[in-house]
Amino acid sequence: MELKLERIYTKPADLDGYRILVDRIWPRGISKEKAHLDRWMKEVAPSSDLRKWYGHDVARFPEFKERYLNEIASAPSYYNTLRAIVQEELKSQNVILLYGAKDEEHNQAVILADKLAADLGVKVHPIKKSEN
Repeated sequence: MELKLERIYTKPADLDGYRILVDRIWPRGISKEKAHLDRWMKEVAPSSDLRKWYGHDVARFPEFKERYLNEIASAPSYYNTLRAIVQEELKSQNVILLYGAKDEEHNQAVILADKLAADLGVKVHPIKKSEN
């Protein structure tokens, strides 16, 4: 099974996986029915202060990544819960981390997926717009 990363605004490419939204704020224009979520883990997303500081400024991404990983390390309970869920679900199905950011390469979900992949010894498969 695979750990996948997908923008929530794309047409779901794979509804056979366990779908987790990892944004703190609910994505605009997406109904709960359209999201097809199994879980929303807003607690594992960057703090509101960090998210606002970053402001999707790509030049700040390296520092954003460092600060976000520090947030996870300083309060690991939500990340540990996410990791346990992902590890368990990967035994029987794909796990899809969903995010709302337009930039598919510079967002917290990418950082989170990379950390999970390293911790669990799996690869991340990003689902790009062109794949839908």
